Amino acid sequence: MKRKLGPLETQFFAYTQMRGLSAVSSSDLTALGLSAVQQRKVLSRLARAGIIARVRRGLYLVPPRLPLGGAWSPDEALALATLVRDRRGRYQICGPNAFSRYGFTDQIPTRVYAYNNRISGERRVGAVALTLIKVATGRLGDTDVVRTAAGLNVPYSSRARTLVDAVYDWSRFNSLPQAFDWIRTDLRTRRTRASDLVKATLRYGDMGAIRRIGALLEREGASKALLKKMDRRLSQSQSLIPWNPVRPKRGPIDRRWGVVWNERA
Repeated sequence: MKRKLGPLETQFFAYTQMRGLSAVSSSDLTALGLSAVQQRKVLSRLARAGIIARVRRGLYLVPPRLPLGGAWSPDEALALATLVRDRRGRYQICGPNAFSRYGFTDQIPTRVYAYNNRISGERRVGAVALTLIKVATGRLGDTDVVRTAAGLNVPYSSRARTLVDAVYDWSRFNSLPQAFDWIRTDLRTRRTRASDLVKATLRYGDMGAIRRIGALLEREGASKALLKKMDRRLSQSQSLIPWNPVRPKRGPIDRRWGVVWNERA
């Protein structure tokens, strides 16, 4: 951390704290009478010292008060919200973070995974590592909003949506075949209703997710009406998919869902 702030840095923090700013851009510093070169230098020096966090060139997150004895980093919710909001986008936290939130796994992810409609790839804001998965706007939705201690509303994929994503996006999240056990347990303990799972599957799943979840629901005794809803969405393709996509496609065939039971179901 920078041991002693210069006059420009001191002026910068006095300004941000007086106005209660959590994010600043280069243009915000015009009110301080700084030239464009001075603005860039102040922000760059503070970011290198770890006292503020760079979101992108010209946009930085600022601590509510000067950190004592070490560098500062924003929390995950603020870093993600600021980055996506800057692009006028929408997002929802998903994947490993949602798996952990709903208790499907006890593993704590070291990154934040988020579907969004603007940015693709990995980013870092301060100490916060982000994996941003760009999707069509129509694939965003079915969320639970969590309010943080700092008063920020953070959208997570809902419990049912998270189970669907664990099957739909299994290769990204490495979530099969364990996701099948999560679904069975949730259905049997009534934490998730079969109707909610079907609704989320039909709206946010692909054909592979519909087939796998439909086959599982039938084995779990779901109602004929729910199964028929999924059945109507099946394509006429004769190709078969493996129940467990990471194992060889050998085993009994379920013709209704086009699934090869290549693992104990």
